[in-house]
Amino acid sequence: MHILSDSPVKQIAILGSTGSIGTQTLEVIAENPSRFNALVLTAHRNADLLIAQALKFRPAYAVICDESLYQPVKEALAHTKTQVLAGYNEVKSIVTLPEIDIVLTAMVGFAGLEPTINAVKAGKDIALANKETLVVAGELITALAKQHNVKLLPVDSEHSAIFQCLAGEEQNPIEKIILTASGGPFRGKDKNFLETVTRHQALKHPNWVMGAKITIDSASLMNKGLEVIEAKWLFDLQLEQIEVIVHPQSIVHSLVQFQDGSIKAQMGLPDMKLPIQYALGYPERIKNAYPRFDFTAYPNLNFEKPDTKTFRNLVLAFEALKTGGNMPCIVNAANEVAVAGFLTDKVSFLGMSDVIEQCMQKVTAIDRPSLADYLNTDKETRILAQNLIEQMPLKALTV
Repeated sequence: MHILSDSPVKQIAILGSTGSIGTQTLEVIAENPSRFNALVLTAHRNADLLIAQALKFRPAYAVICDESLYQPVKEALAHTKTQVLAGYNEVKSIVTLPEIDIVLTAMVGFAGLEPTINAVKAGKDIALANKETLVVAGELITALAKQHNVKLLPVDSEHSAIFQCLAGEEQNPIEKIILTASGGPFRGKDKNFLETVTRHQALKHPNWVMGAKITIDSASLMNKGLEVIEAKWLFDLQLEQIEVIVHPQSIVHSLVQFQDGSIKAQMGLPDMKLPIQYALGYPERIKNAYPRFDFTAYPNLNFEKPDTKTFRNLVLAFEALKTGGNMPCIVNAANEVAVAGFLTDKVSFLGMSDVIEQCMQKVTAIDRPSLADYLNTDKETRILAQNLIEQMPLKALTV
């Protein structure tokens, strides 16, 4: 069924418009001007790109989180009708605008939590690209979404794949889901190799073009660990219902196995614009001119078990999910600090796992955390993780 030409245009707020997901979302919007409009754009501190985006898409609002950059953005957009705002508090409040239909959350890390909560409370559907929101506070977010009758539309390629496989299967219980992982740039490497890898090596993902943080997470398999936790909340699963398998070609984006043993897979070329478009257009599949998958170009699709002895982050994420409470919040905060440390040559690749594990052992565990508990846990964990990185010699972290 095709949407009629006089159907209302969906008004989109993009949180994190200058990042990888944000820029690709704007490409999808540009390709479908009769369906979508970029009403709100926000950026952390990439003022130049935010200005360029605002000049092209003419949003009603542009928000720069770094308040020191407010003046240059305001001056650059003074001749337009775009209202320029600054500060994280403005991001948290802008999502409640009555004219917004969908809030696409593509901010990096924990910062996406409070804006997402506010958007859900305001009844906005969420196109979720910020997996950390559900990792940190999945129980809280999913309960709020039910309370306010809000759709959580996954943008991650793996969760979008599961979401698509479940279409029409509402009455059929899931036996398990299988999340696929590319294995990243270090698939098959051992600990001896990983002891000396650099950020430049880790940032060379074989299949996907992504931001720095998620690319490092992919290399360490923490990205898959975070996706395991996210999947639990998105699809109401138990720990034993989630499996991870390495699939280096990134063609099968994830799979669902039902109670009769049948398996559904969602497949396609690795292109983030596909799950973005699906989330924005849901429940309709919108026609596009993207390259099509050719089976003959991929005569072999490979699958293998992840190496959890070498890549410990995946195990730590499963442990956090099993423990529950604020433990996933601890893992997320420790990982964000560890990745930032790795990207600035302050901690080794393998040392990131040591930092995360020590934070899991030392930060106060809370069984049933409130939002205030999550905020305090995040703060406490970041301080501890930073201290661990500063106090421990670089080489000691790779032992």
